[in-house]
Amino acid sequence: MKRKISILGSTGSIGISTLNIIDKKKKLFEVYLLLANKNYKVICHQIKKYNPKYFIVSDQRTFNRVLKKFKKRKTKILNNLDKSIVRKVSDITISGVPGIAGLKPTLTMVKLSKKILIANKESIICGWNLIQKEAKKNKTTIVPVDSEHFSIMKLLENQKIKRIDKIYITASGGPFLDYKLEKMRKIKPTEALRHPTWKMGKKISIDSATLMNKILELIEAQKIFNIPAKKLEIIIHPNSLVHAIIKFKNGLNKFIYHETSMIIPLSNAIFDGDLKIIDFYKKKKKYKKKFPFENLFFKKVDPRIFPSILLKDRANEYFSTSIIINAANEILVDQFLSKKIPFLSIYKIIMSILKDRNYKKYAIRRPKNINEIIEIDRWTRNKTMEKITKKHV
Repeated sequence: MKRKISILGSTGSIGISTLNIIDKKKKLFEVYLLLANKNYKVICHQIKKYNPKYFIVSDQRTFNRVLKKFKKRKTKILNNLDKSIVRKVSDITISGVPGIAGLKPTLTMVKLSKKILIANKESIICGWNLIQKEAKKNKTTIVPVDSEHFSIMKLLENQKIKRIDKIYITASGGPFLDYKLEKMRKIKPTEALRHPTWKMGKKISIDSATLMNKILELIEAQKIFNIPAKKLEIIIHPNSLVHAIIKFKNGLNKFIYHETSMIIPLSNAIFDGDLKIIDFYKKKKKYKKKFPFENLFFKKVDPRIFPSILLKDRANEYFSTSIIINAANEILVDQFLSKKIPFLSIYKIIMSILKDRNYKKYAIRRPKNINEIIEIDRWTRNKTMEKITKKHV
């Protein structure tokens, strides 16, 4: 019997990588449910190619166009993910919708899946307590598939936290690793999007350039693995080949190394490690067989180039501080991409939010449901836009 697979964010980089994996093992999977936002061309292609039982199109205008085009097709085109309509349980769901928008569909699919492969860090940062609660209630397995957290998960197998001295999450340093501070003031969006080692979406590419992705990943690691913040560090590794390092108190160090492709953690999570990775590359020559540990390089983070590293000590200040940091960053990345604020203002405005007189009022809250998370998120977004408008940069 084929395994039912669902993908939240099917037109994004995670979704497309997952579908590429499925293409190599078509006899094993049924594409059951796909969810996307407004990439009309790719949505239409995926409906024709995969014939999913359901396709959820979040953007209203795109939904109307897709519904009109495929009204005679068996695929049910929906505007939102409704548990009362989608009733059958998926064997595997990949959660790859970027931003806080991914939280609600992830929570729904936790109730409708045996296993969730989660690549949406914002859902974990903002709603891990809700996800964990629903996963326990529905006996759903949660597997992180960001390369760093998948690596940490594998390194922690059969290990006790008390034996660990430090866990290092690696950062490439993005395109500005060797820039001088003066040059950082004039960075354009096109420059920030040119990641030297990974092919990623716009949001994560900017987060990589500011190092905000690593601040978010530290928060994520604390929540998923219940690791104290003092045991976690960020280290620059321009090669992007070592994804996490564990330093043990007994003097030993372990790390996981793999090529810069999300196909590796995704396929290992889908097949529980029982695979030959070379089978999943379009051209098998692309999978490089070389001596793996040549010229590996690591260095400390320079806070003058990456001031976001200073948020590490603020991220756990209150229960909902991480929700506020995440929401502010989402708005600021969008504003930078729209050329409305300079690159260095991303960090400066986040810090100004954390100094706002109403910050603590929202940061101390412990949300019990998604509506309470959204309320904190909304306050932060409004406050961020207010500060941009008043030019508090």
